[in-house]
Amino acid sequence: MAEDQAAAERGDGSPEKPVETARDKPGQDGQKISSEIEAFAARLSQEERMLILLKKELYDGSWQAMKTDLENRLTGKPYIFKLANRIRDDMDRIARLQAFEDAHGIDLSDFVKPPQP
Repeated sequence: MAEDQAAAERGDGSPEKPVETARDKPGQDGQKISSEIEAFAARLSQEERMLILLKKELYDGSWQAMKTDLENRLTGKPYIFKLANRIRDDMDRIARLQAFEDAHGIDLSDFVKPPQP
């Protein structure tokens, strides 16, 4: 009944649309962004943010391609680019980030933006 009254007050006969917030906006595959995902993205370290950005920019969004590249570097095989001497730490970070993405069906690069110059 309240919707009918609001529609009558607007004069268009349609029910009032709810206001969309950032939390209501869809992420990957149209899923709504949960507060858990927002909190996780906000807590990411600079190293983790960099890995997410590199995954998107250099590896077409593929964790597997990035991990293969790092493993090749560790074993002396040809590799795509150099990271600092912390490859094993980066591999652990990748595993954690990939597990979070898989568990939530998201791509963290949708939530991590490059730093502004």
